[in-house]
Amino acid sequence: QVQLVESGGGLVQAGGSLRLTCAASGISFVSYWAGWFRQAPGKEREFVAGIKWSGAFTTYATSGKGRFTISRDNAENTIYLQMNRLEPKDTAVYYCAAGITDTSAGYSADYWGQGTQVTVSS
Repeated sequence: QVQLVESGGGLVQAGGSLRLTCAASGISFVSYWAGWFRQAPGKEREFVAGIKWSGAFTTYATSGKGRFTISRDNAENTIYLQMNRLEPKDTAVYYCAAGITDTSAGYSADYWGQGTQVTVSS
């Protein structure tokens, strides 16, 4: 059974930082394109960042470039999302995902975590 468990969300003031963690069981992150999505109230879920090839390749949505950094610890089967200079518009539920694909229809994933709430106050 595949489980992705996120942690690290919370309430932070604008300009602050948070580090999200996703621990996997039942799959090995090193074998998958893994990453993070987010869904704000009233909006569709959107891709935030992805990492693959044992960390050699990373990609970011425009919204997080320069502020967010995705990384992985293959030995711990864990991925991270370091978020700096957070803004109120970053407020959302953040989901860990594995088995990400990027098609003409957009991003999707085979496996999802339960999500962790990130709230950025102004």
